[in-house]
Amino acid sequence: MAKLTLQEQMLKAGLVNEKKLKKAKKGSKKSRVQAREVKAAVEESKRQQVERDKQLSQQQNAERLSKEIKAQINQLIEMNKIELKDGDIKYNFTHGTLVKSLYVDSLIREQLIKGILAIAIVGESYVVIPRGVANKIAQRDESVIIEQKEAESEIPAEDDPYADFVVPDDLMW
Repeated sequence: MAKLTLQEQMLKAGLVNEKKLKKAKKGSKKSRVQAREVKAAVEESKRQQVERDKQLSQQQNAERLSKEIKAQINQLIEMNKIELKDGDIKYNFTHGTLVKSLYVDSLIREQLIKGILAIAIVGESYVVIPRGVANKIAQRDESVIIEQKEAESEIPAEDDPYADFVVPDDLMW
């Protein structure tokens, strides 16, 4: 005697008819397909969530790094800024398209002209800092350094016909 499936046994007993049997087979197949679709949707949702978390983490790391760099720049400036007291000479410089000025003494003015000192911006004010510090700051954020002249070599070229005639680099009017 061959083994009959439960469905076949119920059909023989008259408890179900062919129509209900086909409907049950179709329903069980449909539920398996739906289960696969739900599982795929859940996996896709998890993958998208992981991707969003990764992007958010990268953004937070970039913001944290930016804050750290700004803090380092502010610390470098505060530790190395040169106090401008009793400046009687107006030193003009450009910030973007605007001409700004600081009142400095003659020594600081000469050092600014020669490139020994540089001008940086902190908030809305300008400070004078040494060239070495300005170079360190420029490596982190160049927009903070407003004016930094290149250190000029005082040795003129050998074939320069105008070597005997020194031209002043900043005239006082």
